Amino acid sequence: MKFIKPCLVAVTTLLAVSCTSQKETASLKDAYKDDFYIGTALSADQIEQKDKKVDSLIKKEFNAITAENIMKSMYTHPQKDKYDFTLSDKFVAYGQKNKMFIHGHTLIWHSQLAPWMEKIADSTEMKAFMKDHIKTIVSKYKGRINSWDVVNEALNEDGTLRKSVFLNTLGEKYLVDAFKLAEKADPKAELYYNDYNIEEPAKRAGAIALIKKIKAEGGKVDGVGIQGHWRLQSPSIEEIEKSILEYSALGIKVAFTELDITVLPNPWDLKGADVNQKFEGNPKMNPYPEKLPDSVQTQLAERYASIFKLFLKHKDKISRVTFWGVHDGQSWLNDWPIKGRTNYPLPFDNNLQHKPAYDSILKLKETQE
Repeated sequence: MKFIKPCLVAVTTLLAVSCTSQKETASLKDAYKDDFYIGTALSADQIEQKDKKVDSLIKKEFNAITAENIMKSMYTHPQKDKYDFTLSDKFVAYGQKNKMFIHGHTLIWHSQLAPWMEKIADSTEMKAFMKDHIKTIVSKYKGRINSWDVVNEALNEDGTLRKSVFLNTLGEKYLVDAFKLAEKADPKAELYYNDYNIEEPAKRAGAIALIKKIKAEGGKVDGVGIQGHWRLQSPSIEEIEKSILEYSALGIKVAFTELDITVLPNPWDLKGADVNQKFEGNPKMNPYPEKLPDSVQTQLAERYASIFKLFLKHKDKISRVTFWGVHDGQSWLNDWPIKGRTNYPLPFDNNLQHKPAYDSILKLKETQE
């Protein structure tokens, strides 16, 4: 591809150079400090700073944080009359202490709900839940959490609304209500709609229509979060760029909120219904259990370089780029969509060493200077 070729020579060269050749002072957050935030998703152990080496890496490389799981409703609101902010308090304190941009994830999502929430069938009860849930959480962290994923993954792949417990009880109005409630609880916080695959044409059209509708009905939407769970060959750079331009044209910020790049085969490209039953333990689905071959390291580095080159081209439209995890060993992709695989989707390996992918991202900034 014409867009990728300029990166290829640099990436190949990087593979021949030891990772230790990078200046010790170099970091992603410093290299991109004038462009956009560089973030990561923190696990519970990382929030509690249980591993000093990991903690040092986080503080060196990133200036924005998202809680990977602990701010989802099953953890913050486990019972109807009980909230638990033990870990979310530590998360926010960590970000403040280290002067990081703090992103709240997530307020309204159909998945990882507390069991009692899934049983709500009455519109009056659901409306009361949403009001109490959003007001309580957002107000608690008013002025401390900088931005929120207000609604997460409300769309099907064709751009239609997902049949969630929220849609089933309240209809489409729940989307507008959620954003209005969040704004009321903290008028200064940035409010995002977040979803995966919304760089694909049909789902992108659905997301644009959704955001327009919320804004038209008085909801405040400051930005869109494109998750960015991508592959070595897809989505195309062209579709990602179209998405940046079309979302930005709505007058909102664009963030890439959960970036990682799988290097493993996708089971849905093969015939077979049940992913776990058909493919778990199949060596063809887990081709690199010990080490990623240099040839694939090159592809991964090249892919990251092409993506970040695009991000820099549109840095005036992008607010934040967050990797979904600190290092490969932490990645959710080791257990999804097939459990027990070894994936390599991030710039740092499971020994906390930066990979050629990391070097390719930094190299882009060096060539600009």
